[in-house]
Amino acid sequence: MKIIVCIKQVPAKDAPLAIAGNWIKESDIGFEMNEPDSYALEEALRLKEKHGGEVIALSLGPERVKQTIKEALAKGADRGIHIVDDNFAQLDPLGSAKTLAAAIQKEKADLVLTGLQSDDHGFGQTGVLLAGLLDLPHATIIMQIEVDGGKMKLKRELEAGWFQHIECPLPAVLSIQSGINKVRYATLKGIMAAKKKEIAVMTRESLGVSAETTQKIEKIYVPTKTKKTEFLTGTPKEVATKLVEKLKFEARVI
Repeated sequence: MKIIVCIKQVPAKDAPLAIAGNWIKESDIGFEMNEPDSYALEEALRLKEKHGGEVIALSLGPERVKQTIKEALAKGADRGIHIVDDNFAQLDPLGSAKTLAAAIQKEKADLVLTGLQSDDHGFGQTGVLLAGLLDLPHATIIMQIEVDGGKMKLKRELEAGWFQHIECPLPAVLSIQSGINKVRYATLKGIMAAKKKEIAVMTRESLGVSAETTQKIEKIYVPTKTKKTEFLTGTPKEVATKLVEKLKFEARVI
């Protein structure tokens, strides 16, 4: 099997974030592999160990993204593809998906895996859009994959502890749920081997993908902390009704 794993580099969880315009200031913070994507990579490596083939780590972004691709190679991916784009943070989900799809089409993969969503933007749209652009079957929130010839038996997580079991033909695009497996660490042997593995470099322009966006971030800001106390009056039934309305329409927690 030829499996492509889409991996995103995101700001480290403990990075001190400062706002600069409509995005964060990136110059003084560390970056790491998007955690949901690490589960997708691990699942790809397990499928390779069971069925053979190769795993390709695909990532979009500036020069620093190479470090995340090298991490994937050290864990066991066979080669990497780096689409260089210094302004990738300004791309909307469709623009990113179009760029990734153009690179994927050149590889003719049997399976494309993505994490469920990114730790920074959190749109959760990459896998869905890739499937549409590549005209491939797609399933989300995958908790188990069993490959049987030219098809897969999949276990999807639903709400309230329910699961769905479906069959899906290959090739396909799957969005992997975090926690599907236990992510491995890169070994010293893997780190040394990664130095000899190929990382193909290309630009978004060379793939024929424009940078036109269909949506944009207008403003990023830190919410202002305020204190407010409001007393609800009336009978117990009236107070309960008012409380439910405020929790539903103002606090939006129910």
